[in-house]
Amino acid sequence: MDAIVIKHVGINELPESWRSRLTVPQGTRVRVLIEEETEESGETATAERDCAFGMWRDRDEVSNVEVYVQDLRAPRFARP
Repeated sequence: MDAIVIKHVGINELPESWRSRLTVPQGTRVRVLIEEETEESGETATAERDCAFGMWRDRDEVSNVEVYVQDLRAPRFARP
């Protein structure tokens, strides 16, 4: 698949619909990548195809990821 990369584009040179999706200051320069989108390049296709994706989703102890990770990391930061 071919792609077009446009480097050092001023944010004000982009179409308004693109600018409205970016939260960068005026005068910022960006890189634009344009490539053909295929079914395989979508996130859904990747998630469905990748057997490792969501492999922990059925584990009860990981139902709240934030709490699980905090508990997992707590011993490293505990002070005597």
